[in-house]
Amino acid sequence: MTNPVLVEVTRGGLVESRHRGAVCVRDADGGTVLALGDIERPVFPRSAIKVIQALPLVESGAADALGFGDRELALACASHSGEPEHAALARSMLERAGLDGGALECGTQWPMGEAATRQLAREGGQPSALHNNCSGKHAGFVCTCVHRGVDPRGYVGRDHAAQKAVREAMESVTGAPHAEDACGTDGCSIPTYAIRLDALALGFSRMATGVGLGAERAKAAHRLVTACMAEPFMVAGTDRMDTKIMKEGGGRVFVKTGAEGVYCAAIPELGLGIALKCDDGASRAAEVMVAAVLARLMQSDADLSEKLSRLARPELVNWNGISVGGLRPAGDLA
Repeated sequence: MTNPVLVEVTRGGLVESRHRGAVCVRDADGGTVLALGDIERPVFPRSAIKVIQALPLVESGAADALGFGDRELALACASHSGEPEHAALARSMLERAGLDGGALECGTQWPMGEAATRQLAREGGQPSALHNNCSGKHAGFVCTCVHRGVDPRGYVGRDHAAQKAVREAMESVTGAPHAEDACGTDGCSIPTYAIRLDALALGFSRMATGVGLGAERAKAAHRLVTACMAEPFMVAGTDRMDTKIMKEGGGRVFVKTGAEGVYCAAIPELGLGIALKCDDGASRAAEVMVAAVLARLMQSDADLSEKLSRLARPELVNWNGISVGGLRPAGDLA
């Protein structure tokens, strides 16, 4: 099945490029609200599922034992820009567990945010694992291990207790098996499993509502989703789409990007979960797709829907500040 064109890139009034993809929206009872393209094709969700991967941090009692609030929980679900606030909070999380950045196994990375990279270089600093966009998630893994009395060394391995707990949470929430033949290695070195878009959408509707999760898991899911919506800067950073959408949503919309054009989202008040994939992996197109889907689903609130619609039509400006075109939803997404 060939996925439809869902995003167009314009220049001078003409369409210059097109992006194909698939979108699935489901409710917590398993009903499909919207399906565009091949929603049964497995995709690697990458960082879009960090809020589910953070469930053991809360369920184990580690978050409470270490005094983590919304900011720490949001960072545990983040793909942050490596700004000073992000690196400092990741360091603080580890210090509460008696460790430092050396405990992280996500790898050294210059900050993902250009301004943060320039600032670090200007100050004569060096990048570290704390600047890695996944340092908050990894700090959560390490803190959970310490709280449980498990040696955190090697926690990125598929057979380590930390990843077994994550895999159990993912299978429970999405209902999708996480078999070895569907396993790859993520950019931060933990296992990543290919999952169908319809299973991902169902999982995020469950995270938003608690339906089908059991009392304790539902409570943990609510706490994590709420923390991310309350602290969108910690989830992403300055001028990032996740930050923009959740700020506009005012605690009503959750979104999380993943590498290679994946996005997952949830609207708790509607009980809906969203999962999408841009076929060519373009983040710019996936951002348009998620904003457009959210704008459609939130039409009962004309003001919010309009704000989201504007985010779905970003302008393209050249180096002289001249508007040269833009991106826009296309086809059934328009």
